[in-house]
Amino acid sequence: MTYERDATTLELPWPFAGREDERELVRRSLTGVRRGIVVTGPAGCGKTRLVTEAIRGTDCARAAGTPESRTVPFAAFAHLLPESVTLHRAVRLLSGVRALLVDDAHLLDDASAALVHQLAVHGRTRLLVVATDGTPVPAAVSRLWTGELLPRLALEPLPEEETGRLLTAGAGPLDALTLNRMLRLSRGDLRLLRDLLGAVRGQLTPVPDTGERAWRGPVPLTGAVRERTAPVLRRTCPLERETLDRLAFAEPLPPDLDTLDLGVLEGLESDGLIEVDDHGAVRLAHPLYGPVLRAAAGRLRARRLARAPQEYAAALDAECAALTRRIDRADVRVTATPVGEWLVAEGIPVPGGYAAVRAHYARLRGEVREAAAWAREGLRSNPGDASCRAELHRAAAVDSPGDLGPETLTDPYDAVRLGAPEKAIGRLDGVFARHADALTRADGPDLDEVAGELERRGFLLFAAEAHAQAVRAHRDPRAARHSRTRAVALARRCQGAGTPALSGLVLGELTARQRQIVTLAAAGLTNRQIAERLTLSIRTVGNHLYSAYARLGASDRGALPWPAHVPQAQSA
Repeated sequence: MTYERDATTLELPWPFAGREDERELVRRSLTGVRRGIVVTGPAGCGKTRLVTEAIRGTDCARAAGTPESRTVPFAAFAHLLPESVTLHRAVRLLSGVRALLVDDAHLLDDASAALVHQLAVHGRTRLLVVATDGTPVPAAVSRLWTGELLPRLALEPLPEEETGRLLTAGAGPLDALTLNRMLRLSRGDLRLLRDLLGAVRGQLTPVPDTGERAWRGPVPLTGAVRERTAPVLRRTCPLERETLDRLAFAEPLPPDLDTLDLGVLEGLESDGLIEVDDHGAVRLAHPLYGPVLRAAAGRLRARRLARAPQEYAAALDAECAALTRRIDRADVRVTATPVGEWLVAEGIPVPGGYAAVRAHYARLRGEVREAAAWAREGLRSNPGDASCRAELHRAAAVDSPGDLGPETLTDPYDAVRLGAPEKAIGRLDGVFARHADALTRADGPDLDEVAGELERRGFLLFAAEAHAQAVRAHRDPRAARHSRTRAVALARRCQGAGTPALSGLVLGELTARQRQIVTLAAAGLTNRQIAERLTLSIRTVGNHLYSAYARLGASDRGALPWPAHVPQAQSA
């Protein structure tokens, strides 16, 4: 069944992660007065794995829709029903089932969909219904939530932090550029991500002095990759295929629109195969489309369509200049840099000057591991590049709080971050001067406002530090808890950066047992794993975490501090 296939795909060696709260919600839907729940989300986001974990250890019947049986009445329930049955009879037979999981409900035949709807109306059977977003769903299934028969849990793709943990569990530490590339290619599809990782595992190479490994080179054309790119590979119209191929070989540069057929472009756009941005640039709609189309083209076609190296050089210089201007304007929000990313992904060396600017930009954003990776890319092509060596040192200093002290100060703002704003008086402007002023006055609300402005400009690490400084400045405990929550949430996006301001995020308000459980939860352990390690019940672990959330002003474990910033917990 699809259920078993998906569960196997998402299981070992990856642990269940990032859906603790959703799993508990699904479990609770099987008890009390509730009739069940509908779980929806994009393909590959972990819906089946979630419900698998939720029903583990329970007596739950299972059924699943399949593409091949959509025209066969009651096909999804053939193993639970007699060979010939009416809808009325089917409802009576399955009303005796206490709990029923219906996976891939968007693929149900009409009779099976009507059966599920009637079971929900009768309310005797607890239903777990799983459907994929972006695909046609039988009306009888969609009415489960639109008609308010069952509540709906709409899953979003797993956060990047949790997805990174899964990749680490499956392959060990990966360099930031490899991690970013896999996340970009998979777009939250965990099955595709697992497939890609398996295909490139043998191509991972050690990164010197880091313990990490990197993947550079073409995207492997696995079965899952071909399945996701079938919409472009199936286009047989010669004009459409020529247009798609030209776009594929133009990546990562904007295509020459004057030589493309506008009518063909409009058709491809309406089918969701290409995208047009606000500046009129046309690109393929999925990052996998280009590699697959290039691989499917013959040598002669590839030679005719490929871009000349000098075109990439000019585009790389333009990207570098654009990043430098944004740094000068104190605006380091995410911006498109396809040329540099494409060259590195393909294993083509990039100039040291470009790599140093990329490292500087990433470091200002708080992406310290990415900053170090870009600096190493520059040193790979030019081992003596002083700017790349300096950026690598700065990234290492941010990544290790013990290394960031007065001797590392290279600009006045470092003094503010280290808690010595008096050394920066009169030497800063804009939001950085406001930060120094608010810290000098120990003004918690102003520090939070500064943090918000820094976050809007893309300075995530600096924003986290400002919130952390506000924790100690606030007189209102509730405001301090809010600042701590924001500091932790932002710092978690900074790839493990551990600066002095962040290392001060202690959990003094928690009991020893709560600190111990929070430490393990922040490290990625599930409630069940924590319970087994500490010899507690799962319910007790959940209660301790709930109390910790309340005391810290956190909404879920995603806002908890990570182990490096949690005081050493003693057994209670």
